[in-house]
Amino acid sequence: MSEEEDTFDLSGPVHLATVDWTNPDHQRTVAASLVKGVYVLQRDCKRARKGRPALAPPWWEAFDYQLHKLLIDKDDSSVFGAIYQLTSVPSPDQAPRYVIAFRGTIPKLDTFKRDLKLNIRIITNRLDQTPRAAAALQAVQHIVATYGSSNVWLAGHSQGAAMGMLAGKYMAKTGVVLEAFLFNPPFVSPQSGD
Repeated sequence: MSEEEDTFDLSGPVHLATVDWTNPDHQRTVAASLVKGVYVLQRDCKRARKGRPALAPPWWEAFDYQLHKLLIDKDDSSVFGAIYQLTSVPSPDQAPRYVIAFRGTIPKLDTFKRDLKLNIRIITNRLDQTPRAAAALQAVQHIVATYGSSNVWLAGHSQGAAMGMLAGKYMAKTGVVLEAFLFNPPFVSPQSGD
């Protein structure tokens, strides 16, 4: 990704100056921007962009969120997710207080090898047996237990959508249904006949 694609003012939804939290298109736009923020966070870390040079913060600050916590993979120390907290008080109607967002595969950074191994786990239906999935589920459980399910959204793209789907499925089995915005989740199925 180029720096231009990571820059919110050049590639982000700058047209969305005011969010109507009851509008599904606005909800999807915010969720997608928060997921994009996770991708940019990882690139900021790898390129040592901190403080003013960091490109990630506008992807969440534009919607009145702050970074609450990074989700770090224990195996390669990469940022695979983020927990965002709404800063508006009182919060707008239907705006989630917390959004837990997961990125997908980044093919050009040193995270690619680890991401590829996780993609294979998705294909073999064993993503749930990874430390990254365990960390994601633990983060979701903690936020839901602390703040309630009505205040939490899940969001993810590609491999991150699989992670969000896995966490959401687990929570649903416990009776907790979370709002989820999952973009381009991988779908693996046996080949069908002609």
